[in-house]
Amino acid sequence: MAIDSFNRIWRIFATGLSFTTFGVGGVLLGLIGFPLLNLVVWNRPRRHRIARRWVQRSFGLFIALMRALGVLSYELHGIDRLQRRGLLVLANHPTLIDVVFLAWLTPNAGCVVKSALLRNPVMIGPVTATGYIVNSTGPGLIRDCVKSVQSGSNLLIFPEGTRSPPGGFGELQRGAANVAVRAPVNLSPVIITCNPPTLGKGGKWYRVPSRRFHICVDVRPDLEVAPFLEGVSPSVAARKLTDHLSEYFNRELARARA
Repeated sequence: MAIDSFNRIWRIFATGLSFTTFGVGGVLLGLIGFPLLNLVVWNRPRRHRIARRWVQRSFGLFIALMRALGVLSYELHGIDRLQRRGLLVLANHPTLIDVVFLAWLTPNAGCVVKSALLRNPVMIGPVTATGYIVNSTGPGLIRDCVKSVQSGSNLLIFPEGTRSPPGGFGELQRGAANVAVRAPVNLSPVIITCNPPTLGKGGKWYRVPSRRFHICVDVRPDLEVAPFLEGVSPSVAARKLTDHLSEYFNRELARARA
């Protein structure tokens, strides 16, 4: 019992230390690293690529720190599929750090992020320097996403629009499917599980689970988009593809948990 209590206290401390380090790193990059990058590299696409590489390596160090401190463990499957260009990567979103894993594993990864991050002192630097797409751009959002994929960048989207509900998969927004049918580009689905659940929607970082949590990232084979485009308008194709994605993720998540 005493050992269990000590382990829990340690993991609370280690989790706090990890996120503090994450925050300090984000602020330093935003105040020093990215401004210097802006002065040295004037070409915007090249600057974005360099900034994304910095973020990728920083996220890798963050995950390595959490693993070394005993906060988490992880396993990766099919990640070689992410080593391509112009991918549209769709994933479920069970925990706060899903995007950290995907941005670490995916070269030149762009993301669709919430506009609230522009008011976050830790995240505003990385979001602006990397050219991440903010979801408050209205009708231009789909156009920006299509342009990003067609330029050869890899785009990460959580099609639920927010973290998944506990033990399930939320209702899909049509944005990801609209990007896929208008690009057009096949989809790279990723199934993420976290056991025991933690850092979910509404969860607090200090409410650590009963034991070290385990993340599994499983990159599945591409889903073809062409069959959904045959003989229909893009809007109808997007609706059909969204329904298919909802069935796909619910089915595959049930299998993964089983």
